[in-house]
Amino acid sequence: MRLPNLNALRMFDAAARHLNFRRAAEELHLTQGAVAQQVRRLEADLGTSLFERRARGLALTPEGRRFHEPVRRALALIADATAALRPEPARVTLSVPPSFAAKWLVPRLAGFAADHPEIDLQTVASEALADFRTDGVDLAIRQGTARETPGLVSERLAPLDLCAVCDPARAATVAAKDLADLTGEPLIQDGHGLWERLLAAASLAAARRIVRFNQTALAIDAAANGQGIALAPRLLVERDLTAGRLAVVWRAPEEPGSGFHLVRAEGGRHAPARDAVAAWLRVQAGP
Repeated sequence: MRLPNLNALRMFDAAARHLNFRRAAEELHLTQGAVAQQVRRLEADLGTSLFERRARGLALTPEGRRFHEPVRRALALIADATAALRPEPARVTLSVPPSFAAKWLVPRLAGFAADHPEIDLQTVASEALADFRTDGVDLAIRQGTARETPGLVSERLAPLDLCAVCDPARAATVAAKDLADLTGEPLIQDGHGLWERLLAAASLAAARRIVRFNQTALAIDAAANGQGIALAPRLLVERDLTAGRLAVVWRAPEEPGSGFHLVRAEGGRHAPARDAVAAWLRVQAGP
């Protein structure tokens, strides 16, 4: 006895579950006509009708109901056997600030993929607060001061360690022992307004207008291109310092509790894969 075509059985199963050729086609990413044609061929090969065609959809015939249950089980067995041999990677969605992604995370992603081929790490670049219940985010990294929020677990990934940086040529002309020595320099800041906050706290004022960018990465690039002195977290300028594109001329006092924080929901989905990503981030951000 010649067995039915496997693709035809998949289309029959989808149509039997949805009792609708259009919905079956959407599930299988095919056209409605292709599904209907394969089901008709299957009925012709079996010599029996599997569906009653009705104005508002389909209904299984008695023969169709008897046939569908073992077909459904058989397809499930095939899917399980395939998954056991070739499991799909666990997907983890990580939300990070755009500048953190550009300056720190992206250069390390190839290393993560090599270390964890079993995890599909999806990155979302956003400054917005993550809603772990509705937006599909498993982990988030945020810059600022730690806050206790019910239902969330937060840990400091790295200190902020703010550095005043500029291109090496300018750095050779700057002698800054404290913040007051920088007030006459061209200053660059990002959307966090760090220069303004530090100057106000010290009752100081900049001698010229502070250049503003909405993202830290842009402020860092402007400093590397000779436009002034940017104030940025050490983590985000480390590669530029190592490459000689930037030099540190001053370091701000550390603000207690400030830094980059790794945030997740208590419990949560994909916990083993999520925890593996968190462990990798800790190692990468560590001393």
